[in-house]
Amino acid sequence: MIVSGMSGSGKSVALNTFEDLDFYCVDNLPAELLPQFVQSVTGQPNAPEKLAVGIDVRNRRDLANLPEWLSAVGGLGLDPQLVFFDASDGVLLKRYADTRRRHPLSTLGLPLVDAIALERQVLRPLRQIADAIVDTSDMNVHKLRRHVITEFAIGGDATVSLLFESFAYRRGVPSDADFVLDARALPNPHWDPTLRPLSGRDAGVREYLDADPDVALFVKQVAGFLDMWLPKLKSEGSRSYVTIAFGCTGGRHRSVYLAERLAEHARQQGWEEVAVHHRELD
Repeated sequence: MIVSGMSGSGKSVALNTFEDLDFYCVDNLPAELLPQFVQSVTGQPNAPEKLAVGIDVRNRRDLANLPEWLSAVGGLGLDPQLVFFDASDGVLLKRYADTRRRHPLSTLGLPLVDAIALERQVLRPLRQIADAIVDTSDMNVHKLRRHVITEFAIGGDATVSLLFESFAYRRGVPSDADFVLDARALPNPHWDPTLRPLSGRDAGVREYLDADPDVALFVKQVAGFLDMWLPKLKSEGSRSYVTIAFGCTGGRHRSVYLAERLAEHARQQGWEEVAVHHRELD
């Protein structure tokens, strides 16, 4: 997968999602090195089966020859797919205003409006040859991740993609969740001053929660529920994705820990497409 598009359109979110789906990901690879990179990676023992490479306006001097380099990749026996992420100028301007990020072309001394216009001009040849164009103007990060999972996850027939998500109840329940599990009855690491600044990804929080028998029981029972019912959803054949959301008060400790634990359990059970998203952290 070649991931390209306008800056601020969600390319980084897409690449992170591909990485969660076990793609070997590289961002901002010099475009001229694409054939050599693919040949090097695929020629190794136990080579990754899925690659995703981010190529965008940061490579602006090399992009004219990208069709030639894609053909070279095809000559290696692969089928490269170019996905172009886009959004309206107004949405891009708002996103840059909200995040205060610098546009890649800001080094040229251009106002943001002119930088976006120049980027569109530079990337027009890539947009024209794209296998898929994804307009993210009306997508938040959660909808974009789901779109990538459902449209571009590579697997066998009847594959169901699982998304394990953490969230804070004070900011509301994710609207796209299929299963919602409340972790607020479990012990809260927030009240330990040494654990408060950490998250459920950190070893200290994991060890704290691992040691509690109620947490162990919660994980065991939820894992058993998912092991029972997720395969039935897969065999029924009408679902291509399922989102399992864990909520706690702040969305940093218990819910994050549970999303990570149950995602790892799903991978151990043989699910091929498993992604994790922490709404309050990512």
